[in-house]
Formats: sequence, C-alpha cells, structure tokens
Amino acid sequence: MLQSFNDFIWTYILVGLLIACGLWFTWKTKFVQFRMLREMIRLLKDSGTREEHEGNSQKGKSGIIEKTKHITSFQAFAVSLATRVGTGNMAGVATAIAIGGPGACFWMWVIALIGSATAFVESTLAQLFKRRHQDSFIGGPAYYIAKGLHSKWMSWLFAILITLTFGLSYNSIQSNTICGAMEQAFGWNPVTVGIVLVALSLLIVFGGIQRIAKVSSVLVPVMAVGYLLLALYVVFSNITIFPDVMKLIVENAFGVNQAVGGSVGAAMMVGVKRGLFSNEAGEGSAPNVAATADVSHPVKQGLIQALGVFTDTLVVCSCTAFIILVSGLYDSGLNGINLTQTALQSEVGEAGPVFVAVAIFLFAFSSIIGNYYYGEANIRFMTSNKWVLMAFRICSGGVVVMFGALASLDVVWTLGDICMAVLTFVNILAILLLGKYVFRLADDYRSQRRKGIKNPRFSKSQFPEIQEDLECW
Repeated sequence: MLQSFNDFIWTYILVGLLIACGLWFTWKTKFVQFRMLREMIRLLKDSGTREEHEGNSQKGKSGIIEKTKHITSFQAFAVSLATRVGTGNMAGVATAIAIGGPGACFWMWVIALIGSATAFVESTLAQLFKRRHQDSFIGGPAYYIAKGLHSKWMSWLFAILITLTFGLSYNSIQSNTICGAMEQAFGWNPVTVGIVLVALSLLIVFGGIQRIAKVSSVLVPVMAVGYLLLALYVVFSNITIFPDVMKLIVENAFGVNQAVGGSVGAAMMVGVKRGLFSNEAGEGSAPNVAATADVSHPVKQGLIQALGVFTDTLVVCSCTAFIILVSGLYDSGLNGINLTQTALQSEVGEAGPVFVAVAIFLFAFSSIIGNYYYGEANIRFMTSNKWVLMAFRICSGGVVVMFGALASLDVVWTLGDICMAVLTFVNILAILLLGKYVFRLADDYRSQRRKGIKNPRFSKSQFPEIQEDLECW
C-alpha cells in the first residue's frame, strides 16, 4: 500500500510538475542552460582563482575586512555532485533500460537538458539568500523560504524533511549498498565493512563543511573520470557497433522497433523518472551546498550547479548506459546492479565486478558525506545548540550508517521517497514564487558580461524591496 502510494505520487504528479517547471524556467531564463554553457565551463575552470575570492566574504557585518575560510565554487560543485552521483547512476540506469528499453536513455538526456534550468534557479536563490556562518556561508531552501517568502512553518517543514531524508534515511541506504557490493565482490563481512564506514564517516563529518568539501573535491573527480575512462574503453573497443547503439537508442525512444518495454510511453516515463531522480534538479538538495560557495554574483554558482546536472546525467549515467548497450545484455532479463556488473564483466573480464564494487564504494561513500551536510545545514537553520548538532553527527555518520550495513531497507527506501516527494513540492512552490529574482539576476549578469566585465558583481542595493533580507551582499 505504501509503495503504491509512493509510485502514484512520483509517476503521475511530481514528474509532470518537475517537467513543467523545467520548461517554464528554461523559457524565463532565456534558455540559460544552452546559451551560457561556455560560461559555466569558464566559471568552473576559474573557480579557484584569487580574483574570484575577492568577493562578498571579505567584509564582515561591521564592514571591516575579515579573513575567512573559503569554499570555492568547485568545492561546492563537488559536494553537490557527490550526492547526485551515487549508486543510482549504476543500478538505476540499468533498471531504466531493463524496464523501458534503450529508448529510456534518450529521455534521460532530454530531462537533464530541461532540469538544468531548474537547478540554476534554485541554486541562484540559495546564493542570493545565504547567511554568514563561522567557517563558511550557509543556506538552502529553508533559508530562502524563511527570508524570501517569510514563511516559518514552510521553512521548518522543509528543514525537518530533508534532514530525515538525506541525513538519516538515504545514508543508511548508501551504506547498505556498499556492504552488499563488498560482500559480493570480496566476501567481506558487512559488520566489518560497516565499522570501517562509520569510522571514515565520523572522521570526515566532524570536520564540518571544510573537510567535507576537501574530501569531495578529491573523490568526485577521481570517481567520475575513472568511470568515464572505463566507459570510453568499452566504447572504443566496440567502436564499429557504436553507431548502431545510438540508432537503437533513438529508434526505441520513439517506439520504432521497440526491443524492450511495452511502448514509447514506457521508455519515456522510465527515462524521465531516472533522469529526475539522478540529477535531483528541483528537489532542493543541491542548493544547500551551493549556498556555501564564495562568489561575487549569485548567478555564478547557479550556472556551475546547472553544469552539475549535465555532468551527472549526460556523462556518468550515459557511461552506464553505453556499457550495458554495447554489451548487448540489455534484454537478458537481468536488472539493477547485477545487469551493470554482468555487462562490465563481459567487456573487461573478471575485473569487471571488482571495479563495480570499488566504484560503488566511492560513489556511495561520497554520497554519505554529502547527504550528511544537507542535514547539518538544516539542523543549523533550526537550532544553534551545539549538542543537537553533535547528536546529529553521531547519528548520521555513525548509527544510521551501521544500521544500513546490517538491515533490509525496503521500508526505509519507501518512507524516504515519500519524504522526498513532500519536500520537492515545498521547494518547487518556493522557487516558482521567488523565481522572479533569479530572472532579474540573470539579466544583470548577462548585461555585465556584454560590457566586457569578466567578474560580474552583485549588490543588494539592486533589490531594494528585499534589501534587508540579503545579509551577504
């Protein structure tokens, strides 16, 4: 009953809502995800430069220049990508292909192109309404709901739900996946793996966002580049059939010679859902870390986070899809991570399952520490009591990680997804109401760039109607 209710919410309501919002934001931002793709890449490349850090973090409330610790745009990008790129990129994509056929990949790409506009809007808002904190900035949907919409109950509802969903429920799921993969590949006892995971998780989360950002900025490039290189090896080893694979994807996306799945509708729905769940655009998760970056204009981090959607779906998810389709095993009856492991084994031999296990560890562990930070940011929104934060760190990085290593998590998955559905509704409503500020910010950024200004800057005096709510500008 619970699972049926969850499927109904996601399939018939949220998917349509997220697509509609993505199209609306694409139009209102003047197709920002396409027209400013080169600018996204430039900003990410320049995110660690001194010029970028001469931004809004240097002046304290008194106006005196202060020395602050900086979270760079790239570090914020890496932390958000750490949660986006998880086990779903390997298991979820395989399930989409098994159910919807090769055509699901096409619709997965389409939704990434649409959803990146939503990611741009929510992350730009997180930057606009961010607050100062002792070792970085802090923000997210709870903060822009509280300051932008002045709705305390709505902001608290979001903060509670995202803490329960990411900081607790999803962390147990990630640890469960890691332990299962290690047991299958190496025969390691889940208890032992769980203890190691707890130790590593606590070591990192007790270092706060600074340590989380540093670890993520190393782990994410390693795992993404490694997986991309493996996929390229598989593709180039089968380069003669790659054009046929692309033809298969397009034909099945529109119901031509349907190989797997009931219809074009099955391919479309499964591909859309997989893309949305993977890149998290509109769910309100990535804005929590997008707010931590030190930039001179809110649009900068919005553009970089939009690039994160492309990286997750068009790069990492596509790697899994190509490995499966090139192997020819997409209609073998296998599903989920078993399909990915079997496909990889058929291409690279016995090392395939081992590589998948290592990749799952990197993907899932980076998600654990990223998920934890989403909880921390919202715990800090609700209370400044250090003992509450201490209890959350122990629970999120320790108790639930160990629980996930040992438990069966079907109910946890379902409850977590229902919580995610509610917080997505809350976030979508908020960004629809506050999106007008983002449209103005985008126009201002483009105007400065057209004037030849390489490093556009924003001042809260440009928004006199909400000037008092903009602490950091």
